[in-house]
Amino acid sequence: MAMKLKLINALFFSLISSLSFFLGSSSVGIHDGLRITNAERRIDLSSHIIKVFLTLKVENKGVSSMSEVILGFSPVEIDHLALLKAAVPGGTKKKITYTSLDVNPKLPDGPNGTKYFSITLLNPLKAGEAVTLEVLYILTESLEPFPSEISQSESQLVYYRDSAVILSPYHVEQQTTFIRTPSTRVESYTNVEPTNRAGLELKYGPYIDQSPHSFSPIIVHFENNNPFVVVKELVREIEISHWGSIQVKEHYMVAHAGARLKGAFSRLDYQSRPSANGVASFKQLLARLPPRVSSVYYRDEIGNISSSHLRLDFKKSELEIEPRYPLFGGWRSTFIIGYRVPLEDFLYESTDGSRRYLNFTFGCPMMETVVNKLTIKVVLPEGSKNPTVVAPLTLEQHLEIKYSYLDVIGRPVVVLTKRNVVPEHISPFEVVYDFNPAFMLAEPLILVSVFFVFFLACIAYLHGDLSIQKYKTS
Repeated sequence: MAMKLKLINALFFSLISSLSFFLGSSSVGIHDGLRITNAERRIDLSSHIIKVFLTLKVENKGVSSMSEVILGFSPVEIDHLALLKAAVPGGTKKKITYTSLDVNPKLPDGPNGTKYFSITLLNPLKAGEAVTLEVLYILTESLEPFPSEISQSESQLVYYRDSAVILSPYHVEQQTTFIRTPSTRVESYTNVEPTNRAGLELKYGPYIDQSPHSFSPIIVHFENNNPFVVVKELVREIEISHWGSIQVKEHYMVAHAGARLKGAFSRLDYQSRPSANGVASFKQLLARLPPRVSSVYYRDEIGNISSSHLRLDFKKSELEIEPRYPLFGGWRSTFIIGYRVPLEDFLYESTDGSRRYLNFTFGCPMMETVVNKLTIKVVLPEGSKNPTVVAPLTLEQHLEIKYSYLDVIGRPVVVLTKRNVVPEHISPFEVVYDFNPAFMLAEPLILVSVFFVFFLACIAYLHGDLSIQKYKTS
């Protein structure tokens, strides 16, 4: 095992060193007047969702004003990048406020596939001025289990690969990187002087005067037994009924993305000593539902599952569920959660009654999960027209038609899709559509007409003479 680990590290460092050489020898010439006077990066590895907080102090040492600041990411980071936000702090020390900034992809790409993002400043940065930026970006499925297979009683060890210095197109005068691990058990880590470790934290730096596109590869091998919950696919169907409620049905396909289970599973050992046998598994999931939910159900392909607990509050509802079996690395589970919510809590209408506004929440209700593909289907009542979506996220959108009981022309369905969704994507969205209140009478009229025709048929049958030949009396 030790020889294999050394061989992998040697190959990794050889590859990254070659990449660092080519990146360092290339220049993209992006805003040569800008310099990063100080960069502080804090990497949180406490779960399988990696959060990176980056503070940049940027100074314009050129002669012309600059309206944007460029961020650089390696191709590996781009493949796992789920979220990227930037803000500028303001206010006072006692009450700090943050103003969001626009972040957009920047073309062309840099050397060796480096991807750029442009942060648009609120005001152009004049010569001699400086600005402080707060950047948050989230990476998913970036922790590599090593060993890739473990037994039921073993803890899970993972690799995290990165650079001790940030990949930036600017000259960086001083920078420091802090890496926080979930436990004090760290098998090994790359030492790039100066490097210090204290408790749960690794500190790389400070490093002085790093040239553009500098790269210093590091590997951290540590213990992480937190649930690696990945929802391979989630389909949420929100069906609106103007007669008083909204029906929500959620189809989950959940997997454990950690190290695979080696050998057989012993339920006896798991139940007798769960802290020692199955420490890297999980058997509970927590879903935060809207307040005032009713008719909540939880079932899988076999049927209803009774191992769930619902806690109601005037602000939220929490549903704690347990799958039929605990999930180890490589295992999957599929199930359905459904519930109703009052119509008046989420649907509003215009003063003239011709337009309706649905306000709902985008994202996955399950806490600390990564969703590979999230699809939200908003089923509008029959007769709805011109649906439009207002959302703070970039979503794929298209329309479908769904037929249900007593439908004639079908119900419009607004389909929203997004990949690589994390809890930070949870945000409200709005669906606006036109609706003629006269369509609410369509289904009752159909029912009345059907019963009326049925009774007429019964009357005709009872009073009619359907015999072939009349009976003659003597």
